[in-house]
Amino acid sequence: IQALFAAYQDESIEEPAIGPEGIERLCEDLDVPPTDIRMLMFAYKLGAVRMGYFTQEEWRRGLLSMRVDSMEKLKECFSELEVEVHQTIAFREFFKYAFQYCCTEPRQKTLDLDTAAQMLQLVMPVSHYLEPFLEFLSEQSEYKALTLDQWQGFLRFSEETLPDMSNYDENQAWPLIIDNFVEWMSERR
Repeated sequence: IQALFAAYQDESIEEPAIGPEGIERLCEDLDVPPTDIRMLMFAYKLGAVRMGYFTQEEWRRGLLSMRVDSMEKLKECFSELEVEVHQTIAFREFFKYAFQYCCTEPRQKTLDLDTAAQMLQLVMPVSHYLEPFLEFLSEQSEYKALTLDQWQGFLRFSEETLPDMSNYDENQAWPLIIDNFVEWMSERR
């Protein structure tokens, strides 16, 4: 595990870590583009806190938990990551992690709409509402960013609401953006 870490470590970083250049080399060795969802899933499995960096402790704990101690085992693990994270309970945790991982500034509580839209396209399972929601976000002018509550509210809405929205109940505790989205969808029909 330490030898793998050392192969990608960025010596210019004060705390032992793999930085953006090391992650790019890792991606090349894994034959995975840096923007591939599996890299985000890998960061999730490591418990990485900072986008573009894996600390030595995150790397060690994560690889131990995945039982990975060689590049060969890491490549095998990558093929299994996507399946594991798309299990319902794990996916909800991963979905929340994806939002938090994109919050790169201290105390950042929102994602700008462009980043949120890109991340939703990357992490959202097939959803009847994804494309209309992204269209709604691009057309509306009230919201400039999404909160974690809105992010997770959209996932819940997508999981619980029928394609014709016949079971949508506005009296439930939905984030206001979801109510506005439903109203927008209704006006378009």
